[in-house]
Amino acid sequence: MSKSFKLQTPRGEREIGGDAPTFVIAEVSANHNQNLEKAIEIVHAAAGAGADAVKFQTYTPDTLTIDCDKNGFVMEGDENPWKGAKLYDLYKTAYTPWEWLPQLKEEAEKVGLFFFSTVYDITAVDYMENMNVGMYKIASYEVSHIPLLRRVAKTGKPVIMSIGFATEEEAKLGIDTLKENGIKDLVILHCSTTYTHEPDFTTLNLKNIADIKSKFDVIPGFSENIGGTRTAAMAVLAGAKVIEKHVMPEGKEKTPDSDFSVTPSELKVMIEGIREAEKVLGKIHYGPANEKEAYNAKHLRQSLFVVEDMKKGEEFTEKNLRSIRPGIGVAPKYLDEILGKKSTQDIERGTPMNLDLVEK
Repeated sequence: MSKSFKLQTPRGEREIGGDAPTFVIAEVSANHNQNLEKAIEIVHAAAGAGADAVKFQTYTPDTLTIDCDKNGFVMEGDENPWKGAKLYDLYKTAYTPWEWLPQLKEEAEKVGLFFFSTVYDITAVDYMENMNVGMYKIASYEVSHIPLLRRVAKTGKPVIMSIGFATEEEAKLGIDTLKENGIKDLVILHCSTTYTHEPDFTTLNLKNIADIKSKFDVIPGFSENIGGTRTAAMAVLAGAKVIEKHVMPEGKEKTPDSDFSVTPSELKVMIEGIREAEKVLGKIHYGPANEKEAYNAKHLRQSLFVVEDMKKGEEFTEKNLRSIRPGIGVAPKYLDEILGKKSTQDIERGTPMNLDLVEK
């Protein structure tokens, strides 16, 4: 059986990994637009859509950067949804006020969602510890933030870490750091960090999901930081046990993250697709899977039949013994063994062959 661990949630104990249903995380990020009521609305809507958890991001502009417009402090790139914005101004617009977080945790648990957060520095971990959160998320950008990884590992709580654009060596360093500092329950998310509404499917590389599992001996997942709902189910078919998706309020109000987020109604469709993918995957099973297949196996496969009237002692030949449908006689693999031998009794045409009809 593949790796798994158990998480205490408002709905009871929940297994992540193994043969458990995919754990679906609704990422609120900046989609509240600095409005607490909007944040609560998203939490409740995510629960209604079928999510298992809701996640926020714990940082402030000052914990992430400084107010500066020098080279590197202003976002660039024609396809960048935040092009031209200073990092400080972007994070000032996007961050979740920390004083909201206890109430948001309460709201999440009230509607049955597991609450946790992405942390970006040690002060955020300390704040989350005071709130007694049960799991941590590490963003792709912090994979090489070794002091942060060590502090998170010190909590001993399960960790989900995205590795986005990290090289294999960078991913290994981050994963090894967490493991060497005591983390046993670890999920690693393959993800796209282009943050675009129209993804380039040729760069998603979902084969990484299976590789993550085998190479790093962790539970694999996928963070779908792109528009639309199509790839989540594909990721599950590729082996993802955890799916993370950005969610915004209905109405598609413009937010810093709206270009690559879905509404609750779209999230519901995405989760339905995930659950269908799980049904399609099924389990490892050989042989008829249901009564219809069992009927077909019996009646539509070929078996050996006597196709001419035969007298006792008459020799079986290719003329009087054939492999035909239905499948209620002995298997065709016995044909060579029977040919040339004699019958033990008179046999009518259309009789399914069995070995008692053959002289020993």
